[in-house]
Amino acid sequence: MTLAYSPEVGARITALLTDFKLPTAAEEMVTRFSAAGLDGSLALLCEVLEIEKQARRERRIERLRRASKLPPGKTFDTLDEARVPRPVLIKIRELARGDFVDRADNVLLFGLPGVGKSHLACALGHALVDAGRSVLFAPTYQLVQQLLAARRDLVLPRALRALDVFDVVVLDDLGYVQQTADDAEVLFTLMAERYERRSLVITSNLVFSQWDRIFKSPMTTAAAIDRLVHHATILEIDRDSVRAEDARRRNTTTITERTTTTTTGTATITKRDQPGGDRQK
Repeated sequence: MTLAYSPEVGARITALLTDFKLPTAAEEMVTRFSAAGLDGSLALLCEVLEIEKQARRERRIERLRRASKLPPGKTFDTLDEARVPRPVLIKIRELARGDFVDRADNVLLFGLPGVGKSHLACALGHALVDAGRSVLFAPTYQLVQQLLAARRDLVLPRALRALDVFDVVVLDDLGYVQQTADDAEVLFTLMAERYERRSLVITSNLVFSQWDRIFKSPMTTAAAIDRLVHHATILEIDRDSVRAEDARRRNTTTITERTTTTTTGTATITKRDQPGGDRQK
């Protein structure tokens, strides 16, 4: 239902047109409609502009989601919350509000392979996209290879500037693939460039004491950790692999079913072989 015109409606029209980067229309629209005696039409105009705002927001989010390269199936909706430690779940939901992005803080997720680190990082990324934030998801090895190629072509600074358009870069599985010295160098450069300017979300199965496997030298390792943790939320998922738990559950179920079948078969044979069994029926 169309609302009646009020000064608040006029102010809202001006604000919407300003958001649309139409400064002349924002300055003139309400005044000219009022001067022409068309105040009653302004409420309808406001409704149309609100529809335009929502449509623009949806189109922008769709563009951000495509650019993010986030796996579409790894969201909070598909997350098995029962398998996430309660403190970690509470914190990741809090981070989804996006305040850490405004502060250019980092989020570091640690745990053994298969505990759900990537799903949590992706779910956080999807939530940030829904809020209008720009996110890029990439396996660490893949992004490192792209930066190495850029350095070889003497365009590494340009490649790093291109990553600046993303409020958050999600580096998945840091340390999963063995790094060379060149890999470590460009990875450190990326971290140093984003330090206190843009956020990183990192998943890794290596604790800090093992990061010398990634950065090779103790000095570079210490410098990388120092930059990451200076402004960071660190979450550790201390549990077994989801896949290992599923495998144990399946094996337990199979053993139980076999035991039940064997017990039932034995009971049937015992009853049939009872003396006078046929006469008791």
